[in-house]
Amino acid sequence: MGQVVLTGDPEIEITLRRSARARRLSLRVSRLDGRVTMSLPKWTGKGEALAFAREKEVWIRRNLSVQVDVVVPEIGGKVLFQGQYVPVVASRKGRTALFEDGRILVPGEPDRALVKISAFFKLMARQHLAQASDRYAKMLGKPVSRLTLRDTRSRWGSCTSDGNLMYSWRLIMAPSEVLNYVAAHEVSHLVEMNHSPAYWAVVSSIYPDYNRPRKWLRDHGQKLHAYRFTN
Repeated sequence: MGQVVLTGDPEIEITLRRSARARRLSLRVSRLDGRVTMSLPKWTGKGEALAFAREKEVWIRRNLSVQVDVVVPEIGGKVLFQGQYVPVVASRKGRTALFEDGRILVPGEPDRALVKISAFFKLMARQHLAQASDRYAKMLGKPVSRLTLRDTRSRWGSCTSDGNLMYSWRLIMAPSEVLNYVAAHEVSHLVEMNHSPAYWAVVSSIYPDYNRPRKWLRDHGQKLHAYRFTN
């Protein structure tokens, strides 16, 4: 870890993250908190990192100007669920949140709503992602070893060579076709552990129209991270 600073109005602090796997320099700008991160090979010096940042300064400042307001779900408000903004309503039945009649019903005290909504989202994400992963893995004749959920910022999913899948549980907020595409994307790595033309041919064989949901994630994925589920 380290840091370089782009001078100007305002100054921009850039966090450096060195990785043995990185083969080139790359930048990421968080649309939530404005944090700028540069990934770079271990042998890259700060001077080279700063030069790269200066080369990309216009891009960095343009992306910093596009920030997403943080949204905290609450009773009486709305939350994004499976691609739709649905009402969050207080309920007197049950102990856990559920989706019914186009609404998310949340029992108990209002100050526990965030915990119950996020628990419901994680449960639904696991069910839908497990079903999609199993479906696409069966199409490829490959086994899935394990499925885990995380709240990741840099990727929507990953796949290891031994068949372990990881997904962001926030995918349950995206349209179903987007969740299915990510599952197909990761399961395809069971055949090709890369992003070569051969890999994309595998994706296309199990999810032919992948460009549309892929574009949705690029254009709207930051909306999923705009929600905060802690008090």
